[in-house]
Amino acid sequence: MDQEKTRELVKKIYEALDQKKGQDIRIIDIRDITVVADYFVIASAKNPPQMLALQDAVDEIMFKNGIQSRQIEGNKNSTWILMDYEDIIVHIFLSEDRLFYDLERIWQDGVPVSPEEF
Repeated sequence: MDQEKTRELVKKIYEALDQKKGQDIRIIDIRDITVVADYFVIASAKNPPQMLALQDAVDEIMFKNGIQSRQIEGNKNSTWILMDYEDIIVHIFLSEDRLFYDLERIWQDGVPVSPEEF
């Protein structure tokens, strides 16, 4: 995916998560520190049904843009869902598990990006 398309999709993912009331949505630019992806998008959910609604919203946006996930980890019994779209990886957590895993600290060398920058 070219960088412009990737950035456009990150913004759409952010908006979809926000519309479904995802909490504390963060975008981290990881291009300079890993080859795994270009961006992480991280969001929290209050409960498992909301977590699945957030997953569905992201999947719908990506499908509409012709992008299929390489892999999705987690299911309705999970407390963390990882959605891998090559250049973009989306992490959806139940709030308490997000604090436990603290991806923002682990990937602190990445650059936090606000949605307005896209």
